[in-house]
Amino acid sequence: MQFYLAPMEGLTGYVYRNAYHKYFPAADRYFTPFITNKKMSSRERNDILPEHNEGMTVIPQILTNQAEDFLFLTKELREYGYDTVNLNLGCPSGTVVAKRRGSGLLAWPNTLDAFLDEIFSSCDCRISIKTRLGTTDTDEWEDLLTVYDKYPLEELIIHPRIQKDFYKFTPRMECYRTAYETSRCSLCYNGDIFSPDDFQNLCREFPDTEKVMLGRGVLQNPWLIGMLRSADPAGGEASAPDKELLHAFCEDLCAGYACVISGDKNVLFKLKALWIYLGMSFTNPQKYLKKIKKANRLAEYEEAVDALFREQELIL
Repeated sequence: MQFYLAPMEGLTGYVYRNAYHKYFPAADRYFTPFITNKKMSSRERNDILPEHNEGMTVIPQILTNQAEDFLFLTKELREYGYDTVNLNLGCPSGTVVAKRRGSGLLAWPNTLDAFLDEIFSSCDCRISIKTRLGTTDTDEWEDLLTVYDKYPLEELIIHPRIQKDFYKFTPRMECYRTAYETSRCSLCYNGDIFSPDDFQNLCREFPDTEKVMLGRGVLQNPWLIGMLRSADPAGGEASAPDKELLHAFCEDLCAGYACVISGDKNVLFKLKALWIYLGMSFTNPQKYLKKIKKANRLAEYEEAVDALFREQELIL
């Protein structure tokens, strides 16, 4: 079984990946938050630099509906040593969808088909796709699968929700089953795996599952990959969650952001976004999370975090 860390914009960039990789069970592959421009921004370039990703298998993700831009980026990424890229057809954001990018392109299967035909005809990288089931209706899914099956995908990562679902409701597993039973693509499951029980339920329903992508579950519980490996009959023994180790991770993450981002406000923006998830792993976190949210200076943030670790316990 292989476990991947999902690309989450603003959360799983290289600073987070390095701190995570240092302290917790490693992912088999780490996917970067999406690159959107033909000419990479300094932030996007820093995220894929090999020296910022040592010891990890990293897959750059691209968000575009223009074949020229995709091919330009893959050529540049090849120069940095990347031989595999991921195409984002899953982002549900309204601003992305309005431009027919991410899951917005799924509403136009003929346009998608032509786009894929052009990039697969000209790209010398391996290409994987991360997709949703469609935009407004699951009736779109079988047509999309027909399109995907035409191309030699490295893998098809399926988040079984439509765009309109965002991250609400239960994943539409009947649609995932359609792909599981009929698709010629190598599949990776993504969506709502937060515990060993969730993982075991998935494996019972789909026993040939070989790859799982995790996102919010790992942000909430950084030990999750180790727990899932121990739940896999072929896996190893998971290390027990350790509050002191998690505290050290948080300190390293704060220091890492402070080294590359100027100003307390901008560093805090990154850290507060993580605590939306990480706070769920503590007993009675509410008052501490309020203080973290209200912090305007790093000293205030650190005081609130230290108090949380000192006065509450992990509930993983």
